[in-house]
Amino acid sequence: MVAYELHPETWVDQYADYLFNYAVARVSDAEIAKDLVQETFFAGLNSAKNYKGDAAERTWLIAILKRKVIDHYRKINSKKGRAEVRVNYNASSDSEGDWLEEQVADPFSKDGQGTIENEELGMAIQECISKLPKKQSLVFNMKTIQGMSTEDICNELGINPSNLWVMIHRARTALMGCLNENWF
Repeated sequence: MVAYELHPETWVDQYADYLFNYAVARVSDAEIAKDLVQETFFAGLNSAKNYKGDAAERTWLIAILKRKVIDHYRKINSKKGRAEVRVNYNASSDSEGDWLEEQVADPFSKDGQGTIENEELGMAIQECISKLPKKQSLVFNMKTIQGMSTEDICNELGINPSNLWVMIHRARTALMGCLNENWF
């Protein structure tokens, strides 16, 4: 096999647009996407000595970018866990404010409002899933609802992981559109 050589001097011209489009599709924020692409280029430069040439240069950079996107979401989610969010704060009242956690429906509450909303959302999701193409619906159910592993699904359906993730992405996109139309 012929090993590919890295040419970092051409990365911006050759790959910046592709990497940016990839990132912005996943984070939905152009500024964050630009930062992630820049971090990808830096990481690529720093790890160039480890490049074995097993993949094309662009494929290698995409793999780095994927890890940067995952790290971005991990960072956001870890901050959310520590954040305190106040709603309806009134400085003149005796209380220190109404905390978001106090506004969330209590699943053990006797009023049933949260249960009704959850049931309605569940029915809306099932309705939207039933509108998906048969194979997308099957893959989405197996992966997301049943929690099956990628390897098990691929073996059972005779597909490769890339194909699986494309179907899941398409299913999620269709479900979000359906839910936005019929639920939110």
